[in-house]
This record gives sequence, structure tokens and C-alpha cells, in this order.
Amino acid sequence: MKSVVVHGPGDLRIDERPDPVPGEGEVLLTMEWGGICGSDITYWKHGASGTAVLKHPLVLGHEVAGRIAGLGTGVRGLAVGQPVTVHPAELIGDGRLPDRLAGRTNLYPRIRYFGSAAFDPHTDGVFSEYRVVRAAQIRPLPEGVGTEHGALAEPLAVAMHAVSRAGDLRGKTVLVNGTGSIGSLVVAAAKHRGAATVIATDIAKTSLAVARAMGADETLDVSGGAALPQDVELVFEASGVPAALGSVLRATARGGTLVQVGNLPGTPALSALGDLVTREITWIGSYRFAEEIDEALDAMRDGLDVSPIISHRFALDQAAEALAVAADPASGSSKVMLRLGELSGD
Repeated sequence: MKSVVVHGPGDLRIDERPDPVPGEGEVLLTMEWGGICGSDITYWKHGASGTAVLKHPLVLGHEVAGRIAGLGTGVRGLAVGQPVTVHPAELIGDGRLPDRLAGRTNLYPRIRYFGSAAFDPHTDGVFSEYRVVRAAQIRPLPEGVGTEHGALAEPLAVAMHAVSRAGDLRGKTVLVNGTGSIGSLVVAAAKHRGAATVIATDIAKTSLAVARAMGADETLDVSGGAALPQDVELVFEASGVPAALGSVLRATARGGTLVQVGNLPGTPALSALGDLVTREITWIGSYRFAEEIDEALDAMRDGLDVSPIISHRFALDQAAEALAVAADPASGSSKVMLRLGELSGD
């Protein structure tokens, strides 16, 4: 089978690997669609993502959907041909968490994640024609949700988790700073959760257009230095740019809440943080997701349309070109999709 494999910084190849066979409790998938994430780009460009450093070739990809092609022994409740996506996280060990973290499996200290070099050996991703997955990680797609949209359940789950961290959004005004694919999905998740008004800000007009299509009531281009809206009770920072934190904190109302969903660097960076104290802002981190992938699928079933964030589509053999487009701000890309195999009728 063909797989999208990063061998080192700037070294991406389409490798031939043996077709996998499902074992006990496992499911064989024939993959159809995959979405390119920022971590895929950083592994390709730098050979690392955060503190995870590439030591061996790694199959990329964790935003995927396909169809069941085979069932290992002991698998029940699933059927060959069924369209599915996958929860890309697997807890290593007994899975126990302290009571204060009950249900927050995303904070378990040892997690294997598809397409991650955090462990050695690495955890291969799902940008392949086929992939064997534990049955527990399979999530059937609801009626009416095709595999292209199903591949976006993972990033939508990230957005759903961020919104959950903010509490009750019903009837409130929300600010989303940064409208890349995750920021635009936060816009949609906030509207889905009942936010009355969502204001989206970015420096790219193309990204703001996507945010409007995903439900933003107002958008603001801050590329020319325009000030962010002031005194917003609930703010989501989705750009991950440390230099933006000062203005985002200033935009947050006194006593308000700021949810940090954009990944911040693991190295020292200058930021103006004084307002965090003087305005008594609650600053909350948001990391991946627990089981919100189920809520994401339900939301798509109920009409949440993720199609506006899809900007480009490429075949598996064009993975290098797809990554280059996804990494280039001048391309105007949002979510770049890879067609990983032959498509069955959705």
C-alpha cells in the first residue's frame, strides 16, 4: 500500500508498505480522506512538532475517514463497508486518572496519537491506503455525513472541546482571534452551542471569509493594526501567536474568560501579560479533546456544515504539493484535504 511518510526535515516520500492485517479486536480500514494539520506540516518542515522529535520515518496524518474493509476476531457491532472516522488517541497503561481529572482523558500523561513522534517507536498516522485500528477507536459516521466531512470530525472535536472549556455560551457575545481552520471551527462550535454573537478577527482576508461562512456574525481585519473589540466576556485565542496575547487580554472584559486553543511555543517568547492580573482574567488552556469527537459527529448530523473550511483537494501522490500549499500563507488555504484512496458512494 502507499503511505505518506516523512523521513526528515523537507524529506517527504510516498512509500510502499505491506498491506496490514487486523488482529484480535482490530479493524482494517480502507482510507478515503485525510485533512492536513499543523503538526503534519511541522514534522515535514522541521522534523519535529513541539517537543516530539522525529527519530525514524513516520506516516503522517490523524484527521481521516474511510470504510471498514475487514474485521479482526472478537469485533462486534461494526460491518464491512461501514463509513467511519477514528479517535486518534490511545491511552498507554491502566488509563486511571485522579478524581479531579475524571473524564479528561486528553490529560492522561501517556497517550499515543496517530502521526506522532512523541514515543519511540513512533505512532504511525493514517495517511495510507489502508490502516489497522483498534475497534475502540472507531467512530461510525452518522447518516448523511460523508467521509470527506467525517475526516474533519477530529479538528471539529478540538473546537468543541475549547468551547466546552468556556462554559455556557448561550446568549453571549464571543470573540475568536485567529481564523485558521481551528479558529473557524471554534466559530461554528460557538454558534452551535448557542452564542448570540461571534466576532472573528484575523490578518488574512481569506481566513475571515471562511469564518463568515462558518457562522461569524462580525469579522475584523487587524492586518493594518486595527484594535480588537473591547470588553468581550468570552474570548478564544486561536492564532497561537505570542505577540497577539497582549491585545487579546486587553480585549477580554474585566473578570472575563480567555480560552487558549492556539498552540503556544514551548520556548521563551515575549508577550505583554499585565492585563491578566489587573483585569482578573481567567485564562484557560484547551488541549486536543476527550470524547467530543462524538459531539462533533452529532453536530454534523444535525446540520453543522464544515465544507466552507475545505479549500484544496489533492491525491495521495500529490502529498508534497498539498503540504506546501497548506504551509504557504500566500496560498489562501484553509483545510487542505488528501484523497487517500478510491471513493465509495457516500
